[in-house]
Amino acid sequence: MNILTLTPPDWPDYELLDSGDKQKLERFSSYILSRFEPRALWSKSQSEEFWKKADASHIHKGEKGSWQFRTKISEPWIVPWRSLQFRLRPTNFKHIGIFPEMAVHWSWIIEKIKAAKRQVNILNLFAYTGGCTLAAASAGASVTHLDASKEIVTWASENAKLSGLSDRPVRWIVDDATTFVKREIKRGRLYDGIIIDPPKFGRAENGKLWKIEEDLPVLLEMCRQILSKQPLFIILNTYTVAFSSVTLANLLIKLMKDADGVIENGEILIPQKASQFFLPTSIFARWSMNSSY
Repeated sequence: MNILTLTPPDWPDYELLDSGDKQKLERFSSYILSRFEPRALWSKSQSEEFWKKADASHIHKGEKGSWQFRTKISEPWIVPWRSLQFRLRPTNFKHIGIFPEMAVHWSWIIEKIKAAKRQVNILNLFAYTGGCTLAAASAGASVTHLDASKEIVTWASENAKLSGLSDRPVRWIVDDATTFVKREIKRGRLYDGIIIDPPKFGRAENGKLWKIEEDLPVLLEMCRQILSKQPLFIILNTYTVAFSSVTLANLLIKLMKDADGVIENGEILIPQKASQFFLPTSIFARWSMNSSY
């Protein structure tokens, strides 16, 4: 098994400027942000004076926190990636509406869909603000975008409009992932690609609790039932879990044992500007149809 380390493709509007002491300093277009980062156990490379350049800093307190602003951030705050546009805004949970490392998957999704040279149907579960959805739609796919938060789904649909994709065939669904997939099995609806980016823990608006160790294997088995006869890909991506990418790869090996495809897995890292440091972000495993299929 060849375990990969991937880094996002060049992105003029994003940089990791520094990291350390459980903090990260990032530039999103013209704004610099300081945020809590539990993986950055090493010491900072830059001086405190350098870090004071941050336009906004998230003060971490338990599960939430608050922002302190040195500069007023304009609204709307738009950050582009290729032809896509993302509207960012600070939230209490330190998130701002984008995970830059996911660009690794966005470019891969676009490549796979374009190479298929056919109409494909994609399901994006735990879809957040729509990076993978927009990537798939921009490449010509029909997409079902699902998240348990109505606010987040609205945010994603706004990103689609900003990106000029509001006329593309995208279904915006607010639902629990497992509940929705059960319904799709009954409906007989099939997908050529499925993206699954679950949290370690989560709670849907209906109060249902998600635990990745217990619920992911069950969800995957259900997802196998809604894959088309010529599936294109499956992506598993996750954060802050106690297992490795090998665990995700093994799940896909079992799931797709009767299909002719390729599995790759590993870790996504963000390179730190002008240094030898890389910030680890998430683990992943991806199955894709054999190119000779």
